[in-house]
Amino acid sequence: MTYGLIGFPLSHSFSQRYFTEKFAEMGLADSHRYHNFAIEDFLGFDELREQYPDLKGINVTIPHKQNVIPYLDRLDPAAENIGAVNCIRVEKDGSLTGFNTDYLGFQTDLLTFLREYKWTEQAFGLPHNEDLLESFLEATNALVLGTGGASLAVHEALRELGVTTMGVSRTAGEGRITYADLTPALLQDYHLIVNTTPLGMAPKVDACADLPYEALGPAHFCYDLVYNPNPTLFLRQAAAAGAGTGAGIRMLHLQAEAGWKIWGEAIH
Repeated sequence: MTYGLIGFPLSHSFSQRYFTEKFAEMGLADSHRYHNFAIEDFLGFDELREQYPDLKGINVTIPHKQNVIPYLDRLDPAAENIGAVNCIRVEKDGSLTGFNTDYLGFQTDLLTFLREYKWTEQAFGLPHNEDLLESFLEATNALVLGTGGASLAVHEALRELGVTTMGVSRTAGEGRITYADLTPALLQDYHLIVNTTPLGMAPKVDACADLPYEALGPAHFCYDLVYNPNPTLFLRQAAAAGAGTGAGIRMLHLQAEAGWKIWGEAIH
C-alpha cells in the first residue's frame, strides 16, 4: 500500500520519516511505503494516481491545501467548513474524501501548551484551572499570521474555543489587517499570536514576522506552526520579550496519528 505527501517544495518532510518509522515499528515495512510527491502544479495529481494505483492515503501541505478540493469527491464536514484539506482518504471504490486534521492537532496542542505555561497564572495572576482557562479563552483575541490553508484551520480551531481571531497579511482585506497595523498598542489587545506562514523555516532560519516584539510580555502566548528549527526566530524573539511560546512539532504528531486513523477506516 502506498501513502504520500503532496506539496512543493518538500525539502524538509516530517511525514515521510514519521510514517516510514511507524511502518517499520508496526511490522508493515514490506507492504506499506510513504513517498514525497513534490508537485508544483496540481494538474499532475491525476497522473500521480495512475502511477500509484495502490495509493490509499495522502497528506497535503503548502501550497495545495485549498486547490486540492476540486479534485475530491466529498469533504468531511470540518474540512468543508474550514475550506482546506490536509488529509485525503482513498475509499474502497476509488473515490476521494478530504479531511482536515490540522485544526484538531493545533487545538489540542495549543491547550496543552497553555496548561503547561500556566497561562492564566502567568498572564493574569490567577491560579490555573480548566474552567478559568475556558473563560479566559472566550474573552481573548488572537492574531493569525498568514492567509494560507493552515491559517483557515487555525481560525476554526480558535473560534471553537471561543477566541476572536484576526488575520494578518501583507495586504488588508475582510477579516484581516496588515503587518504595518501591528503597533505596540494593538498587541495589548491580542494575547495569542499564531504564525501559520513558512517564515523562519529551514534553511531560511533568519526570517520572522515583522512585529513589535518589545511589546510582548507574560500575558502573550506565541505559537509557530513551523517546527524546523525549534525554536524559530519568531519564538526566540517572543520568549526574549517574556511571552510564552510553543512550536508545532507536537501538533504534527497529533495530526499524523489522526490521518493514520482516517486512512485505516477505509481499509478495515
